[in-house]
Amino acid sequence: MAAPAEDLSTLLDALARPSALVEFAALAGCLGAAWLLVRLARGNVARPTSVWFGARIVDGVLFPVLALSLALAARWLLARSQAVAVFQIAVPILASLVIIRVAVRVLRVAFPASQVVRVIERTVSWVVWIALVLWVTGLAPLVLQEMEGIHWKLGGADVSLRSLLEGALSAAVVLVAALWISAAIESRLLGGATDNLSVRKIAANAVRALLLLVGLLLALSAAGIPLGALGVLGGAVGVGIGFGLQKLAANYVSGFVILAERSLRIGDMVKVDGFEGRISDIKTRYTVVRALNGRESIVPNEMLITQRVENSSLADPKVAIATTVQVAYGTELARLMPLLSSAVAAVPRVIDEPAPAVFLSQFAADGLELSISFWIADPANGQNNVRSDVNLAILRTLDAAGVAIPFPQRVVRNA
Repeated sequence: MAAPAEDLSTLLDALARPSALVEFAALAGCLGAAWLLVRLARGNVARPTSVWFGARIVDGVLFPVLALSLALAARWLLARSQAVAVFQIAVPILASLVIIRVAVRVLRVAFPASQVVRVIERTVSWVVWIALVLWVTGLAPLVLQEMEGIHWKLGGADVSLRSLLEGALSAAVVLVAALWISAAIESRLLGGATDNLSVRKIAANAVRALLLLVGLLLALSAAGIPLGALGVLGGAVGVGIGFGLQKLAANYVSGFVILAERSLRIGDMVKVDGFEGRISDIKTRYTVVRALNGRESIVPNEMLITQRVENSSLADPKVAIATTVQVAYGTELARLMPLLSSAVAAVPRVIDEPAPAVFLSQFAADGLELSISFWIADPANGQNNVRSDVNLAILRTLDAAGVAIPFPQRVVRNA
């Protein structure tokens, strides 16, 4: 086997030949054709949540995959008539780009809001590019040979550093594939669905957990770790759950209980720990509650199991609302009160049964205080807005009837 320095020198000499210009032109054609094919398949719509496509044409997995495929075909055709040098570097670079892009896109789709994903993305990129440099320079076989000489005992088995590295790479491939499949299944189950969201959510979570478990077992087996040694690991995990991870495990279990019992569903109006809003998402560890003013609260699932939760969607959705108004003494209430009831009943969102009611609540210092109560059937759409519409309807009725609203008057006398 030639020395790495000789291989690198031969490669540099080949790049200086005039035939390399033909390879550069062929490589540019491959990249341009890949860009055009992705543009035709993607259209003008950005798909930031897709693995194959991204926010830009070159962001998804499809572009490097097509570019690599076309580059392999071009290298095969050119190798029949001349020695290839440019594609000897371009193909590993495109293959590395495919690996990085697959890992990055799958992790972003599977964990869109996680900050750890960015750290993993940078780590994967550095590892892949370092491996590429070792491969191109011809140092990879020497590094692997040195790693083969480093080994130790693990659970009665002789494990080398090289086997652990290869197993870790196999584990990463298996886990990324499991996340990709689970993300595709979850997208198919939840995409555009409006019914049985909780059942679909628990099915998606169960599929993801099962795929990750199977992927983890396959990854450990690929890494050369005997599965029989997992008994010790299982005991350690059990002790960890019993102490430090107890709350985390309780949240995961509570999430599956909530989804299985369907006591809380996506879209329900709930009030928990003084925060009221609509459930927008149910994760395996926490539930997202969105208030009517747009604020969101992340509630641990254990809290939804162990504490008192008011679920307005499980009860009668009708809500009673009241407002007050004062009219001047001497007003003919027998004529005014039916007018106010009719005006409130004509307001949109105010239901007919129970019908709006007007009462004389008290004799105030400045006038007669009337209390107007009415019912709505859609409190999720807000209460202050419908109360404002009712107050405006009351004001228009009083103006039309010529009834004045009293206000306090104070006389200031100078000594």
